[in-house]
Amino acid sequence: MIAMGSPYFHFKQFTVWHDRCAMKVGTDGVLLGAWCGLPQVSNSCVRVLDIGTGSGLIALMLAQRLEQDRQDFAIYGIDIEPSAVEQSRINFEQSPWASHLSAIESAVQELIDERGFDLIVSNPPYFQNSLKNPDKSRATARHTDTLSYAELLAHAKRLLKDEGTLSLILPIEAETEILELASENQLQPTHITYVHSKEGKPIKRVLMAMKDTSIVDHELLINHFYIESATSPRSEEYKKITKEFYL
Repeated sequence: MIAMGSPYFHFKQFTVWHDRCAMKVGTDGVLLGAWCGLPQVSNSCVRVLDIGTGSGLIALMLAQRLEQDRQDFAIYGIDIEPSAVEQSRINFEQSPWASHLSAIESAVQELIDERGFDLIVSNPPYFQNSLKNPDKSRATARHTDTLSYAELLAHAKRLLKDEGTLSLILPIEAETEILELASENQLQPTHITYVHSKEGKPIKRVLMAMKDTSIVDHELLINHFYIESATSPRSEEYKKITKEFYL
């Protein structure tokens, strides 16, 4: 996992400052930003929503990938914490894709967008019924009180275009609940990746992509991913998926 002591983190094409927001650059966000599939939209602008954007890390990673994919795009990062919105706005403005990125102070429950999104991503709050951090903003970022999984799935479905994709990274303990909620919202997983720290270690996270059940046209793809190898803190597959980002 990434351990952060600096107020910023340099990637190859952009820098993420995270001194003003509660949740720092971490492996979960990097994995989701590198793993999730890109929409293939012909003759129109790809619209992306990052729910709980924090520092804007995932939005920035997707901007880099979409530019490399030669697609026109607009990415909106929303967060309920004013300090996080200001942080992501600064990071967006200093990036090569400033004209494609917007930081918005809003809860997803209150977001109205009639055009819909081709891709919605989220590294959502993940602690439930556990001791909270005394730092209010950090507690908000880490706990599900302000955004339950039920609300996340329902509002993501509301905001997705008909053929859009929702991509998440979650603690493995949330998998059963998320799958049940997906079914209730007529969403079906298309790709699940189980994340281990290394071979022989239990699953810690699950990466999940899902679409409207009416358009899923292939079998569920399931695989396992290992962050570390026996001899290195970064496995070959981790290096491969992140090679366009890390210095």
